[in-house]
Amino acid sequence: MDTTNSLKGLASALLLVALTATTSAKETVERRLSDDLILDEVTIISKRRSPADIPGSAHLIGQEELKTFLQSDVMRVLRTVPGVYLQEEDGFGLRPNIGIRGSGLDRSARVALLEDGVLIAPAPYAAPSAYYFPTQRRMYALEVLKGPSSIAVGPKTTGGAINLISTPIPAEFSGYVDLRVGQNSTQDAHLNVGDRGNRFSWLVETVQAQSDGFKTIDAPLGANVGDTGYDVQDYMVKLQFDSDPASTLYQSLRVKAGYTDQVSDETYLGITDDDFRLNPTRRYAASAGDVFSGEHDQFQVSYVIEPESNWRGEITAYRNNFARNWFKLQSVNGTGISSVLNDTTTYANEFLLLTGASDSIDDAIFKRHNNREYFSQGVQAELSWDLSIGNSDIALTTGLRVHEDEEDRLQKEDGFRMENTMLVLTSEGLPGSTTNRVSIAEAISYFVDTEIRSGNWIFTPGVRFEDIDMERLDFSTADPSRMLGPTRVRSNSVSVLIPGVGVLYEVNDSWRVLGGIHKGFNPPGPGSSASEEDSTNIEFGSRFDDGRVNLEAIYFRNDYDNLVGTVTASTGGSGQIGDQFDGGEVNVQGLELSGAYAGDLGNFGFPLSFQYTWTADAEFRNAFESGFAPWGDVEVGDELPYIPEHQLRATAGITSTSWGLNLAANYVGRLRAVAGQGDFEPEHSIDSRIVWDLMARWNWSDSISTYVKVDNLFDGVYVASRRPAGVRPGLERTAYVGITFEL
Repeated sequence: MDTTNSLKGLASALLLVALTATTSAKETVERRLSDDLILDEVTIISKRRSPADIPGSAHLIGQEELKTFLQSDVMRVLRTVPGVYLQEEDGFGLRPNIGIRGSGLDRSARVALLEDGVLIAPAPYAAPSAYYFPTQRRMYALEVLKGPSSIAVGPKTTGGAINLISTPIPAEFSGYVDLRVGQNSTQDAHLNVGDRGNRFSWLVETVQAQSDGFKTIDAPLGANVGDTGYDVQDYMVKLQFDSDPASTLYQSLRVKAGYTDQVSDETYLGITDDDFRLNPTRRYAASAGDVFSGEHDQFQVSYVIEPESNWRGEITAYRNNFARNWFKLQSVNGTGISSVLNDTTTYANEFLLLTGASDSIDDAIFKRHNNREYFSQGVQAELSWDLSIGNSDIALTTGLRVHEDEEDRLQKEDGFRMENTMLVLTSEGLPGSTTNRVSIAEAISYFVDTEIRSGNWIFTPGVRFEDIDMERLDFSTADPSRMLGPTRVRSNSVSVLIPGVGVLYEVNDSWRVLGGIHKGFNPPGPGSSASEEDSTNIEFGSRFDDGRVNLEAIYFRNDYDNLVGTVTASTGGSGQIGDQFDGGEVNVQGLELSGAYAGDLGNFGFPLSFQYTWTADAEFRNAFESGFAPWGDVEVGDELPYIPEHQLRATAGITSTSWGLNLAANYVGRLRAVAGQGDFEPEHSIDSRIVWDLMARWNWSDSISTYVKVDNLFDGVYVASRRPAGVRPGLERTAYVGITFEL
């Protein structure tokens, strides 16, 4: 692929559009500053249609819904969307595990993640595991695309896409301050201020959050071995330069720059079931000092051209950089920590060292600097037209993305001994002495997305083409400078056409029926011998909305010709990190139900809502052996891990002009932690749970309000996960008090 020529061609095309633009009158400034239009500039599903008219399963979580509970954990937000599966890990959602319709959850690598329509995973093609995830507190809205609408996003369409929409520049000068404090020395501040002018507009925003954490590390009496929380600093600046309001053609140059620094005292080491029953928030002594540190910066420049006529163009250049080092426990006496916790009888001596119950020799315990650097950059462009042919209205959007990304691993290990429940450093490794490799991906993609309205019918045929070249360069662990060149180079390429279509019929003003079919696709990793992941995805259902009551029921079925599993440190297994395994044919099908009611009585409102997912089937259709720990040796009929049969979220509230109270109940059914069938084995499964969240707010004026927020209201104790290594608890009851101020 010639990326340089592709970039030149794209720039030429946009220049031609600008030169041939019509000179019709510019739309009024008032219309351009409407809240709906500002939001539509960065949405995917709502650019031309109301949410009720989307011919497929797509959900927009708007600002009003986000403010109801003011969640800082994106996984608590995504519980409001049926068909989305979530695996907790640290209790705070710092590195969420998100899957859609059986796509797999580990590090959210199986779904397309975007911020403001731009791919945001560290290396979306070469290494998509989401060790960086945008800070939820500065998000204005979220979109979840599960049906044919995900084709316009790509490259991953087996499950779908999540587009996080950051705070837009306001329609007029305004500011927002949200300050809260909570248990475990939690402090959280979210502030932004911005203004929109006729020619120049701006926004400045920051999130500052920290916590000591809710777990306790084993240590000698009186010793301080560190916290188990986090420290996050997030900054964002947006600038916008618009053409003269009196000019005949609207043009806009938009700049977005952000920086995030995160330090979290997190480990891959869990605990045994017996210890969980005694003290679920315990952390073993050997995990002391485990810490994740990451820095992310992003930069985007967009040019928008829009006359009053029937077309609009936008081009965006972007660059994301991410550097992280997760210093964490790797092995004890040469045995991986997953193996130790899976069999504490065989590895009794190693388990004693993990807990600090016995002392060790030098270098008995190794911790790895999982040091990686990433970049992701590219140019993407869209042209859209609104046309009329006979009695049909046609909205046509074409797009192009030229993209490249890279992951660079240069990792080492340090040796320790355990002495009196404390770790003592005994040796330091050399850079690159454990892993020394680079993974590279280059991709060019095109899509055409069409909406055809004819009478009561809406059709949305679309197609996407992806051409991807990948390469993995392995260097000697004795050559950290890489002067000798790679010891092995593995390359692979894939080109794929991804078609799909959605159909909606408007029965009347309130009722709609809909359906869709599209190809699911997920590219292989760099140098992988596994096949690309592909599936046939169908859905159909009905939607009702009369302004007060809205209901939706969607049946979905994803037939995988080949489901692919990727070995990561967070999944474990006998394979090398990055190895991929073909899972063959898999069928996932189920029912998604959601509804809401905006009730009122006198001066009080009574909002109600629910979201339910029934996964009727999530099974392998063939037998095989793999080194991918969540699958292992699979038999026909084995169920996929971390997919419960039942999920339900229900909310109820009482609101008035001066106060409001909202309660949410989140239920997750029993699930398997490893592929299997028949009776649930306690050591390979996770029991069902229900978690309640509460938000109470008092409005003292139009500008000032205070609130009390409680996550896990009834302090339910539950197993959140059995990976990466051992049992991990969900967040304990945590209460906050806060104040918000709006200019």
